[in-house]
Amino acid sequence: MDLLIVYGTASPPGRLLGAHRSLAESVNRADQRRASVLDLSEQSLEACDGRDSDQYDKSTVAAIECTVSADLVVLGSPVYRASYTGALKNYLDLLPLEALRGKPVGVVAMGGTDHHYLGVDSQLRMVLAWFGALVAPTGVYLTVNSFDSSGAVGERALRELAELANLLTALANVPADSGPAPLAAAMIAPK
Repeated sequence: MDLLIVYGTASPPGRLLGAHRSLAESVNRADQRRASVLDLSEQSLEACDGRDSDQYDKSTVAAIECTVSADLVVLGSPVYRASYTGALKNYLDLLPLEALRGKPVGVVAMGGTDHHYLGVDSQLRMVLAWFGALVAPTGVYLTVNSFDSSGAVGERALRELAELANLLTALANVPADSGPAPLAAAMIAPK
């Protein structure tokens, strides 16, 4: 099973990317899953303008294709103005509905304090509902206290990230066509 972890910010890499890489390393040590990180601070994506997904440049098409082919997805973002970043929004806007429909998706957010823990989570859940993604009921929220003085991911945060990956793996057993199709699918379906 392939897990794609999306570092959803164009900002220079920081602690959140370190947490994503730690998650990928721990998943890759397991037998049944492979994990990779899509770093939006390094991946040059064109701005979404409504073209079909195959009409963008190679880098953008590659990001879309790796998302479509992933079995599980973790979306990570720092809290930015009480929501997720514009870089992550552009990435999601580029994806066709089928990229996340029925796919287990987890949310990892990072903020300066515990007070912002639902900002990214609540905003992303609405967008993921549009896709018809199978969103994990809980996510992981990190703060500076989730890391030690050297910047390494702390034990509790590592455990929570591993639990999220395990939950997504369990959700992968839910048939993709369970439940009604998202409204967006009906809107774009041929008549």
